[in-house]
Amino acid sequence: MLSALLAGAALLSPTLVIVQPLNTTILGPYGNVPPVYPSPNTTGLGGWEDALTKAKSFVFQLTLEEKSGMVTGTPGPCVGNIIAIPRLGFPGLCLQDGPLAIRVTDYASVFPAGVSAAASFDRQLIYERGLAMGAEFRGKGAHIQLGPVAGPLGRSAYAGRNWEGFSPDPYLTGVAMELTIRGIQENGVQACAKHWVAYEQETQRNPTTVNGSITGAVLQESVSSNLDDRTMHELYMWPFANAVRAGVSSIMCSYNRINGSYACENSKSQSGLLKGELGFQGYIMSDWGGTHSGMSSVESGLDMDMPGGLGLYGLEFGPNSYFGGNITAAVNNGTLDASRLDDMITRIMTPYYFLGQDKGYPLIDPATVELNTFSPQSTWFEQFVLNGTSNRDVRADHAVVIRKLGAASAVFLKNVDGTLPLAAPKSIAVFGNDAGEDTEGYYNQINFEYGTLSVGGGSGTGRLTYLVTPLEAIKTKAQADGSLVQQFLNNTLIATTDISTLVIPQMPDVCLVFLKTWAEEGLDRTSLDTDWDGNDVVASVASYCNNTVVITHSSGINDLPWASHPNVTAIVAAHYPGQESGNAIVDVLYGAVNPSGKLPYTIALNKNDYNALPITAVNSADPYAWNAWFDEKLEIDYRYFDAQNMSVLYEFGFGLSYTTFSLSNLTISGAQVSPTAAPCVAPGGNPALWEGIYNVTVTLSNTGPVSGATVPQLYITLPSSAPTTPPKQLRGFEKVFLNASESSVVEFTLMRRDLSYWDIVTQDWVVPAGEFGVSVGFSSRDIHLTGTITAVA
Repeated sequence: MLSALLAGAALLSPTLVIVQPLNTTILGPYGNVPPVYPSPNTTGLGGWEDALTKAKSFVFQLTLEEKSGMVTGTPGPCVGNIIAIPRLGFPGLCLQDGPLAIRVTDYASVFPAGVSAAASFDRQLIYERGLAMGAEFRGKGAHIQLGPVAGPLGRSAYAGRNWEGFSPDPYLTGVAMELTIRGIQENGVQACAKHWVAYEQETQRNPTTVNGSITGAVLQESVSSNLDDRTMHELYMWPFANAVRAGVSSIMCSYNRINGSYACENSKSQSGLLKGELGFQGYIMSDWGGTHSGMSSVESGLDMDMPGGLGLYGLEFGPNSYFGGNITAAVNNGTLDASRLDDMITRIMTPYYFLGQDKGYPLIDPATVELNTFSPQSTWFEQFVLNGTSNRDVRADHAVVIRKLGAASAVFLKNVDGTLPLAAPKSIAVFGNDAGEDTEGYYNQINFEYGTLSVGGGSGTGRLTYLVTPLEAIKTKAQADGSLVQQFLNNTLIATTDISTLVIPQMPDVCLVFLKTWAEEGLDRTSLDTDWDGNDVVASVASYCNNTVVITHSSGINDLPWASHPNVTAIVAAHYPGQESGNAIVDVLYGAVNPSGKLPYTIALNKNDYNALPITAVNSADPYAWNAWFDEKLEIDYRYFDAQNMSVLYEFGFGLSYTTFSLSNLTISGAQVSPTAAPCVAPGGNPALWEGIYNVTVTLSNTGPVSGATVPQLYITLPSSAPTTPPKQLRGFEKVFLNASESSVVEFTLMRRDLSYWDIVTQDWVVPAGEFGVSVGFSSRDIHLTGTITAVA
């Protein structure tokens, strides 16, 4: 029992010290609180009451062995599987990756990545992306989509999975999480928000064991994310609160430790913060192989062990599971109270009934079996009956929203003297190994030299049914225009050759350089440069071509040392746009779509300016040596650069257009608000936090000659009475389309939550007394209008 208590006793108080599970080493200043036991039972809050009644009736009919199977994954046709109980008409559960596509299937779409969705700043398109993804998961018979992603949030520019999520800004990520979940679940598909919580690097995310064996003795534990209470609430919990408010069905706990305890056995994090403070009514599942104990995890709030086996990535199943038969034994010998097991299954089944998955849900597409290399059929020890139609095409017209979002998320960083849009140039030269066809197939699991990069690697990737490359789309457009296109796709050749000897017959009207940056699960980036000698490629082309346009397909932040080169006349950050990549970029390069994407992160002036770097090595054999100290607290991305008054290359929220816009007529209305709200818990936390208390309006005008969209952004500065806080924080944005010379009133609603900070003493959200700064502009550093709100204590 001591290990169970210590496993939960590791989170968040300003004064007490941390005790690590099974270790008495003192970690540092962030402290601990008593473990939170028991794990709260679900109550069906948020409209789930009728589904809760059905779930409890289902649980009542289960045998103990069936109950143990309901909380334990097993190898099968999907990435994660809960076995069927035919006598009760329960078909089991199919869990499928991932946040932008059904990874292990065919005839499905590959959507733009989360970072692309965030770069669009387009609430409607973000929702439509979720809606279309959910339709495809349902069409393939998947009950649960393992996405969207709010962890990693993006603390470090180098984190390998930032592209799966949205933005290092918690407000933007929270909005994207909420809209995506609502879109997914409107199809009757369960969304799984991940990864809870403070999961901000890939390096040492799993323990190091003897000889790398999944059953070998642990030499060093996973990295511990060590952070204070306020940072946890205001940054890393923030977007998950949006997810819970949206009614998310499940949440996946992460690989890392949190202040010393593994996330999937941290009772404060799971039972105290998620199920308690945020009022989460669904179930917590482990990341694959993220369970490191049985009773400690169950008592601390974990409801489902995935994929069900003991060891790294769960490659051993059956009797080696932490759950499974051990759950049965624990109930029988009195170690585990049966009521806790019943709540685990009730939490699993309530969203199943709430979303109507018991009413004629599509069967699993058998093609999944052939493509699921994670648990091939030879590993199954339970029978799965697959009577569904194979190779079902679920793409519908989703290419339309993919193309729209790909164009809407392209961020124009530079455009000198109207270089873009292109107007049927007579001669076009295309450079770079990112422009053409992929040579390693359409399943991005490894980095590859030749071929355009539309998505990153790992469990968040997708299997492309087709891919429109930039070169293909450019050739199609050039043929219609009567343009000449030459292509040079070997980066080594480009970087080391006099370009004048390659291009015929004369200097092209425009040189398009396509660069890429690979990122994947399991590895953090080691550089912010573009891959495959990208900087040398640009230098070589720009030394010859006086009209060089650079387009990057990247997981996120890149160092751009050539941004000020006089021959680099335009730069476009196109991120990971999915299967319609070429069509989307041609749409904005030629002006069929007026670019409106904005940076969801900051590009520093110098790559050495970034803070919050991953921990990449330790000089100790101590098994608990891996510790990432979040000493930057609230100061990540633009918050850090603003707080340190540092110059940047391109700030958060920045993005150019083919037209111009202006802002005027700032008005603020609302009533006085008390410092704190009456205690109450509902999905998403205290409902009072989500109440609108002030309205801010501005007039947006298109002052240029071209119709287009832009994104007015609202930032809040807390009064001096609040504890140390970054100078400004995003608290509102709207993408608005206007015809040339048209104006529109844009309204922002400020909620109590938007004006509050987390008080570590009262353990509550507090509206500080004094004068709030209200700033509205087109980026975090392009502020056009300012005003104030005064709050009285």
